[in-house]
Amino acid sequence: MFPQCKFSREFLHPRYWLTWFGLGVLWLWVQLPYPVLCFLGTRIGAMARPFLKRRESIARKNLELCFPQHSAEEREKMIAENFRSLGMALVETGMAWFWPDSRVRKWFDVEGLDNLKRAQMQNRGVMVVGVHFMSLELGGRVMGLCQPMMATYRPHNNQLMEWVQTRGRMRSNKAMIGRNNLRGIVGALKKGEAVWFAPDQDYGRKGSSFAPFFAVENVATTNGTYVLSRLSGAAMLTITMVRKADYSGYRLFITPEMEGYPTD
Repeated sequence: MFPQCKFSREFLHPRYWLTWFGLGVLWLWVQLPYPVLCFLGTRIGAMARPFLKRRESIARKNLELCFPQHSAEEREKMIAENFRSLGMALVETGMAWFWPDSRVRKWFDVEGLDNLKRAQMQNRGVMVVGVHFMSLELGGRVMGLCQPMMATYRPHNNQLMEWVQTRGRMRSNKAMIGRNNLRGIVGALKKGEAVWFAPDQDYGRKGSSFAPFFAVENVATTNGTYVLSRLSGAAMLTITMVRKADYSGYRLFITPEMEGYPTD
């Protein structure tokens, strides 16, 4: 039902050598002390900005729509900080995949773990709803260290990267479930599992609902949360992974169970 984390001799083929090289560099990089990683990650993110003009243009337009009350200067500062965070996301991906548990634990605090444990005591599954923040990979690793669970994801097109990312994510979690595997997700929830799910994506009008988002009146979001909750009868709560502003580590917030969801 779920992807298997198995090495294949095919990964030794020359077409994967460049991927191996990149992964090797990332592994070596994240062996450095965390403060050094923060320094390098933020600088690399800032230096990448001139090469990502289209992304910068999209970010600027989104900020104009969502925060019209902010000045242009304030929005430009947000864009600059976003690119620094982008560089850190690469570092944090390597941390999530390659760091030992003891080193990961050293750099994060958790608030609200009792909320998850309380929800699981009801003998039903728990939908753990997250968002696609830059620190997504590390957040999943941290959450798994607190409470091993399953997670939905989009399989990678590069089979070597698929093996590496699945192996990294499985270091502290039970299983990965393809995001289109509705039967697998619902089945896991009905068996009482906790399953991480991120609904903050726009898949177009089909299968979407529209709701206010900051200053934008109608923004599309997937109906998947509602459908999964209806079919599985699972409890639902949210998690947020935040990088501390002074780069001294991370804080994971787990909210209480949502009451009265879903509604008709």
